[in-house]
Formats: sequence, structure tokens, C-alpha cells
Amino acid sequence: MRIDLPTPLIALAREVCEAGFAFRPSKNMETLALASAEPADWQSFAASWDHLGLDLYMADGGRYRRRRFAAFRLTRDDIERKPHQPHYQSRDYNPLNGDIERWFEPVLPEIAKNAILLNLLNACQHIFDRVGYPTRGAPWHTEKHQFRIETLKGTAGLPTPEGMHRDGVDWVCVVLVKRENVESGTTKIFDSIRNVTSGFTLTEPLDTIFLDDSRVLHGVTPIAPLASAENGYRDVLVLTFRSDEK
Repeated sequence: MRIDLPTPLIALAREVCEAGFAFRPSKNMETLALASAEPADWQSFAASWDHLGLDLYMADGGRYRRRRFAAFRLTRDDIERKPHQPHYQSRDYNPLNGDIERWFEPVLPEIAKNAILLNLLNACQHIFDRVGYPTRGAPWHTEKHQFRIETLKGTAGLPTPEGMHRDGVDWVCVVLVKRENVESGTTKIFDSIRNVTSGFTLTEPLDTIFLDDSRVLHGVTPIAPLASAENGYRDVLVLTFRSDEK
């Protein structure tokens, strides 16, 4: 059964359905992400990126990525956090770091319940339920990734070291949380024959991209510091959705 959506979500779902992706700037995402939230909710949410663990699974030997991870089961009535588990991708989707179970530090309990995250999860669920109808829908297996990509004293940071790729899921949502002293980091969208169809540089907190992972590929250009003698970083939230087999 279809669900009734607010007008902004209907338009967004239609755009994702037609193009395979949609970009929404911060000013359009605030209503969705900040609904019923307090200023302190965003402050604690964004500050949690200062406490991520180093990604020790980088096959390129890089030490420029920090992250935390959590998995959820979403239905139309509930958001249930699953027991902590590894993140897994095959080499078909991640030729750099695929075919192994990667255990990352878990998302902090208070951040898993933060109003900002719950609002974003609900919005994504409504959008992807509608876009995927009738072949896809709740319940969803949803993974939350907190990423910080660092660029240290002139050394480039790689937001997508695996290059142009799919994530191996149904749907993806990428939300910028913060950029500090960095340039570039442009998200590029590719069609099935690997031609660039669009590009967006997420610059403001809550700038967001929604992707149909089965139809488009994506990648992000390396980041470099604006002031070469200083460090910089790019913080993003990535939410992925696929049918839950539970």
C-alpha cells in the first residue's frame, strides 16, 4: 500500500524515480532533518564526528579515514537498532576493501537515538518506499556510516578511494555534516556506461544527495586543504537501504 507523503517528499521521490538521483541543498533539508529537534540535537550530532575511530582496513595503506557504524531494521512503525555487526561488501562493489568483514567502532548510543538521525531515517524510508513501490519497501536493512576524511598538511584525502562505484544496496543517502579547511570533494554521478551525468559539491551542513544504487554510480573527488599548512576534514553521514531478509 502506498503511503501519503508531504509535498516536498513527493517531489523528491519523483525526481529520484525519474533521474536515479536527487540533490537537495541545506535550506530544503532543514524542514525534514530538524523537525521537532532542538538546537542541542544538531550540536551533539555534529560533534560526534570528533570521536570516530581510525579505519584500519584501508588496502591502500591510507590513514585518512575515520568512521563509526551501526545497522538498523526499519518498518513503517519502528526503528530498531540491530546488534553490532561487521560491514561487508563484495569486491564487485568495492575492489579496494571488499570481500572481508570490516568491524568498525559502533555509533554511540545517544547518537543512534538523536532526533536528527531519526528524522533523516524516517524521511529516507518514506521516499524509498514510494520510489520502490511495489517491488521494494519496508522492512529495510539500513546501515549508518559516519565518515571523516582528513587531509593532513597538504596530503590529499580520498572520500571514495575505491573510485567510481555502487555500494551494492538499493538506495543511498549522503548528508554533509561539516567541512573544515578543504576544497573540492565534488560528488559525481555516472550512468550505466560510466559517463558523468551530474556533479554536486556539498558545502553546507545538510546538503544531501539521494541515489538509486541500482541505476547510477557515484564517486567523490579528493579533498585538499585550502590552507596547505593546516589540516582539514570532510564529515558526512551515509545511510544505505536494502530489503531486510529477517
